Amino acid sequence: MGHNKPAITGEHINQIRILINEHPDWNRTVLSKKLCELWDWSSPVGQIKDIACRDLLRSLDRKGLICLPAAQRKPRAPGVGADKIAIVRYDAKPIIGKLCEVAPLQIRIVTTKDEAQLFKSYIHQYHYLGFDRSVGESIKYLVYSKSGDILACLMFGSSAWSCRARDEYIGWNAVQRHDGLPLLTNNSRFLILPGIKVTHLASHILGTIARRISSDWQIKYGHKVYLLETFVECGRFKGTCYKAANWNCVGKTSGMGRNCKTAVGELPDKDIYVYPLTVKFRESLGVYKKGRITKSDR
Repeated sequence: MGHNKPAITGEHINQIRILINEHPDWNRTVLSKKLCELWDWSSPVGQIKDIACRDLLRSLDRKGLICLPAAQRKPRAPGVGADKIAIVRYDAKPIIGKLCEVAPLQIRIVTTKDEAQLFKSYIHQYHYLGFDRSVGESIKYLVYSKSGDILACLMFGSSAWSCRARDEYIGWNAVQRHDGLPLLTNNSRFLILPGIKVTHLASHILGTIARRISSDWQIKYGHKVYLLETFVECGRFKGTCYKAANWNCVGKTSGMGRNCKTAVGELPDKDIYVYPLTVKFRESLGVYKKGRITKSDR
């Protein structure tokens, strides 16, 4: 199966059932790590994807396809980190002015425990969606002014498994999407901190990160990304900074969500924005591979 999300078949489900029955002493962590080993499910740099595997197991359990051992701790509620988030007080003075007054920006990848605590706390306090643990590959950024004042927080993580407007824009089929999805990333959080009112700051940050994120991904995970995506809630935001940074609005979500059981959307409508990182992003995502989709098929 390699680096991509496995396409689960009846054979795989039966294999999971056998392992559970033969090893009643295994907890979910041990089970997920063993499955990653059996399925060769790891990142390009060799790190097993056991967290993503446990999410997959929970999904199969909810559908009644397997019966997992009891969880050892209470599941995390949406919007709350796996551990209690330590609140870091934000009391910086307001910054109001022009971009030239805070540039050049310092954009740092979150790597240390202190940076992670700061990032989680600010997103938890000031982003309307709160902080949610990222599953799979992700990069978090902290943005500082030239004088060291913190200005913004951004998180990029796993892309939506299926998004009709985005998939039509790329032009790939289901097989190509399965293979190419790890080469996309979703801007799931973007927060300009309270009191920061700097003209064109948000679009400048997006443009700066777009020029470096593929290299950052290569260093961290051993492969590049070729397309960025994000979802902007209609009625709450206008997507102005994404438009100014030359992201393309390719459509709207249906509001259905993964677990929607009705014909009427239950979630807020969102505009879908994408940003190609290379002119030949479709080729990089495998759209024109021999034996699959061609230009004339789209």
